Amino acid sequence: MKPTVVIGFLGTQLDSGRGAGRWAKWRPTVSLVQHEDQVVSRLELIHTRNHLALAEVVRADIASVSPETVVNLVELAIADPWDFGEVYARLYDWARAYAFDTEREQYWTHITTGTHVAQICMFLLAESRFIPGVLAQTAPPKRQRPGEAGSVALIDLDLSRYDVIARRFEAEQRDAVSFLKSGIATRNARFNTLIDEIERVAVRSRAPILLVGPTGAGKSFLARRMFELKKARHQVTTGAFVEVNCATLRGDGAASTLFGHKKGAFTGAAAERAGLLRSAHEGVLFLDEIGELGLDEQAMLLKAIEEKRFFPMGADREVTSDFQLIAGSNRDLRHEVAAGRFREDLFARINLWTYDLPGLAQRPEDIDPNVDHLLTLYASENNRVVRFNAEARARYLHFAQSTDALWSGNFRDLSASVTRLATLADGGRITVELAEAEIARLRWLWKRTTPHSGGDDDVDLAALLGSDRAAALDLFDRLQLEAVVRVCRQSRTLSEAGRRLFHASRTQRSVLNDADRLRKYLGKHGLQWTQLAGVPA
Repeated sequence: MKPTVVIGFLGTQLDSGRGAGRWAKWRPTVSLVQHEDQVVSRLELIHTRNHLALAEVVRADIASVSPETVVNLVELAIADPWDFGEVYARLYDWARAYAFDTEREQYWTHITTGTHVAQICMFLLAESRFIPGVLAQTAPPKRQRPGEAGSVALIDLDLSRYDVIARRFEAEQRDAVSFLKSGIATRNARFNTLIDEIERVAVRSRAPILLVGPTGAGKSFLARRMFELKKARHQVTTGAFVEVNCATLRGDGAASTLFGHKKGAFTGAAAERAGLLRSAHEGVLFLDEIGELGLDEQAMLLKAIEEKRFFPMGADREVTSDFQLIAGSNRDLRHEVAAGRFREDLFARINLWTYDLPGLAQRPEDIDPNVDHLLTLYASENNRVVRFNAEARARYLHFAQSTDALWSGNFRDLSASVTRLATLADGGRITVELAEAEIARLRWLWKRTTPHSGGDDDVDLAALLGSDRAAALDLFDRLQLEAVVRVCRQSRTLSEAGRRLFHASRTQRSVLNDADRLRKYLGKHGLQWTQLAGVPA
């Protein structure tokens, strides 16, 4: 039989006791080693620094009861044992670094001791197999007598009778993911994977989260849904969701809006102001376009995040606020740091969880379900149901999912487009004529707002290739290369340009590497991505 290794928290109440009297009561961690038919070879006893003395007492008592049991004291730096995100992160890191050897040892995860948060985290780590083996639940004897061991129940989550537990957690996660997506059945694999991870982070962590992506990609919407998910899980009880676009903050008004001010702190400060950071206490603060903040405000924000306290303008006494920060940016903050416009230490602090939200043009397969969602919203807001006829829907989607549809405003463009169609639909039916008119309107809109949306003159192949090489191109190759260059200029990354250019054929391939395919095409003409876009691939 394999040696048994138990992993469990120190029970700061149940395992405690002073002098000989501690043997007069049942102690769950000590009871683990008091069963002659279940010898424990090693115990990994997790504790915080504040309870080291008690942990040493428990280790000494175990040595007197079961000298063959090796007790390792595992100190974890947990400041708040009731903080789900902190406890899970510390346990997860420890479990990932631990040298489990399932071929030579069997493992029990003790879930009787520790805070309720710790017990839940231990269950989740065992259920997800980050800690292999079974759960161990100890219980006192019915009639407590000094030195009695009580009982140990082993729970193997791999057994069929526990499938209902696993299904319940899976269903809860599916519901949470659907909530974050507003029930929209999105089909883009990258986006769905991203939302799956955001769901786990949203309910397990209070660390800062950074959402990057183009304007209109849904950063603000997703931040609010994350707050609402936390509230539904009772992780936020009294705090509010506080949102501000940092691009609207300038000068003294920026620091005052965020950190508050005392009366008379500056000209016009006629009354005291609390500031948004204090308004977000015990809630979520969403700073959209955080890259627009000035360097002074960035330094103050860093202190507020790390120490949860700061000075309002004109104040000589610090105030406190415990909030979770979600930041948004349509800029690449790595470039802003390199250019000296964004503090490197602040970027490092908010870069723990960073998610790049794809624009609508990068998710053509999600346009169809989002159109349905927007029509449903229109119906609920206007008490008027509107539908496409089959031909109109096919025509609209054919354009919307093509490379001609730039969606430069992302979901704002799509929402405005569907609203126009629904408003103009007589009898609640969107016809082919309406769809064609809307497509013409979108073409006009993007032609005026996109600098590279003009004709062939926008692409000077002679300047790119040299006059001799450009003159040697057949008309067919010239037109094709001009179109490719135009799409590259309209795209933020090489991968985005590849997805747009190879949209139809990529659905027929099992291995997708559109960026490499485009890179090779450009290389055939002696071109590189950086020549066309001016940004790294």
